Amino acid sequence: MNNLILLILALGCALATSVLAEDDKANMSAEHKHEHDFYFTCSMHPEIREGAPGKCPICGMNLTKVEVEPDEQDEQETTASDIASTTVAEIRLRKAQLQHFRPAYFTVTTMKMQKRARLLGRVLQAETREKTIPARVGGRVEKVYIKSTGSKVKRGDAVLDLYSPALITAGEEYLVAHRGLRQSSRSAGQNMLAQAEKKLRLWGIQSFQYRKWAQRGKVPERVTIYSPVSGVVKKRHAVAGRYFKEGQIFFELYDLSSVWVEIDVYEHDASLVTRGQAVTMQFVAVPGQALEGEIDFISPALDTTSRTLKIRATVDNPGNKLKPGMIADVTLQIELPGMPLVIPRSAMIDTGKRKVVWTKISAKKFQAKVIQTGYEAEGYVEVKAGLEEHQQIVLDGNFLLDAQAQLFGGYSEIGGDAHRHN
Repeated sequence: MNNLILLILALGCALATSVLAEDDKANMSAEHKHEHDFYFTCSMHPEIREGAPGKCPICGMNLTKVEVEPDEQDEQETTASDIASTTVAEIRLRKAQLQHFRPAYFTVTTMKMQKRARLLGRVLQAETREKTIPARVGGRVEKVYIKSTGSKVKRGDAVLDLYSPALITAGEEYLVAHRGLRQSSRSAGQNMLAQAEKKLRLWGIQSFQYRKWAQRGKVPERVTIYSPVSGVVKKRHAVAGRYFKEGQIFFELYDLSSVWVEIDVYEHDASLVTRGQAVTMQFVAVPGQALEGEIDFISPALDTTSRTLKIRATVDNPGNKLKPGMIADVTLQIELPGMPLVIPRSAMIDTGKRKVVWTKISAKKFQAKVIQTGYEAEGYVEVKAGLEEHQQIVLDGNFLLDAQAQLFGGYSEIGGDAHRHN
């Protein structure tokens, strides 16, 4: 009987000990779980994770407490495999941070892009409008009627008097042919006269001049030369007493009835410029009036000093109001090809090394992606790679996420494991 009582007491003690052991394990598991609700890390070395406050073993800074939400570990594990190769950081905001985070989002979309480039131009003399008054026959200049450069010359104006033995001889031949018209056969006389007149005209002598010689029966020693063109004197080579050979230039002229406007296009827009594109130009000399033109020349090479491409437009200049050297405010309307993916310029963080945008994964979770960009126009940026249509990116609030990422180690390299920051 006594043995039976002892056996019952022993079994009771064993059962009680087993129950207490299970309770202790449950309490220890709860405490262990509680330990993982937070950790202490260094803002300079986020790989340091300690269970108690203290100092960073690497740099000696005070550790910062980071609270971990109950579902955070599970969410990270389920989404780690979804991180693309362009993702360089991941942020999950805590409840306390979300109270102060009011982001705006933009949905990545396609769009027809138009760019309005404002450029600087300057007025030049049109080389196609440059003219000369040459010596068509050799001789000595006796008198110059054009006094200085900058003088306006009209076609038919007297420019100088020339003494030319060859010209006097040709004049005498004309007079002989004119007098012999009555003596020889009509056809032969007309042919000789026509040849003499043609020779004088090729040497710049006007028809009224040699007809006057025929009336007087004498060729003057000084023959007046008249301008065959109109323009403004650029250079004046003719000086009284100077001898000129056939082909040498008496005067150089330019015509301002139309001018060139040379425009500097920045290097990043150089490939978008084509001949025939319309340009609008405004000048201080013509206030309140916009002049239209089109690109008719594109330089084949870039200016290595200014890093700009020289293009040119020809503009009509009625009244000669535009002068060489004047500055033009030029607007060039460019329509970019295709329908590219675009995002607002303000959504992109340009670090110089790479361009980053923050994409929305959930209400609490965001990923930083590196993108490749193309042209910019009217506040939008063309996206070549890194994003897909209909993705949501952070528009207002992206710099807060950037600061959070920088605080906990910055961005990783492309193709590596993205840093996940709490």
